[in-house]
Amino acid sequence: MVENIYKPHRVRIEEKRQETYDTTSFKLVFVDDEIRENFTYRAGNFGEYSVFGEGESTFCISSAPAEDGSIQCSFKLLGRVTHALRRLDVGDRLGFRGPYGNWFPLEEFKGRRVVIVGGGIGIAPLRPVIQTLVAEPAAYDGIHLLGAARTAADLPYMAEFDQWSEIEGVEVTLAVDPGGESADWTGRVGLAPNVLKELNPSARNAVALCCGPPIMIRFTALALKELAFDPASTYTTLENRMKCGIGKCGRCNAGPFYVCKDGPVLTLAEMAELPDDM
Repeated sequence: MVENIYKPHRVRIEEKRQETYDTTSFKLVFVDDEIRENFTYRAGNFGEYSVFGEGESTFCISSAPAEDGSIQCSFKLLGRVTHALRRLDVGDRLGFRGPYGNWFPLEEFKGRRVVIVGGGIGIAPLRPVIQTLVAEPAAYDGIHLLGAARTAADLPYMAEFDQWSEIEGVEVTLAVDPGGESADWTGRVGLAPNVLKELNPSARNAVALCCGPPIMIRFTALALKELAFDPASTYTTLENRMKCGIGKCGRCNAGPFYVCKDGPVLTLAEMAELPDDM
């Protein structure tokens, strides 16, 4: 019997958390004990999340591997499937296919300074990296986190940023676009690339990661280049063109390159080799 590569595993919502007015996080547990005990993935992998009868959406696994075998995801309300996901609650079941794609080479980051710039929901794929780094901060030559969003209300994981800022060796900066600050805002005001240049992190022995809206990634990449970061040690992750997750639909390909199979994690040096529309 031929295996159905599109058949999802059943997962149960164990926790539901509202990150912002339009962004929700789930903690998911596999219903099948054997799958839960043997499931493995790495920071940067993504999956296909389905609501039965509604369809499926592609987004990252937003948590580092956990001892209990659970996974987490965060999604922003954008269409039919994400609205259906939002209506689900603790105890409800959905489908998951994955893990797919490549991952961030975390072992190569040890002993180096790590600079992470995330914008809005783009912080989600960087969250497993952050969780891994802050669990062992002494293994790195400094950890610098810049979390940015259009407005204060659009910035997810605020409680976690507060926790991360208390860890020795971790520097946290939060920023919102001009006009996006709230009455009690105490972070920076400015576009993420500009705030990054103001912070002026050293590129010596450093690796950088950035993810967010495409326009933010583009200008953050330019800012990192201006700060002398090596494009071969600067990573981003792409998700917005993926659909099937396994290279069958052709939606994310550019010539022989498929984001879902050859990505979604890429260095800026690798990005420079792709067509401009990527």
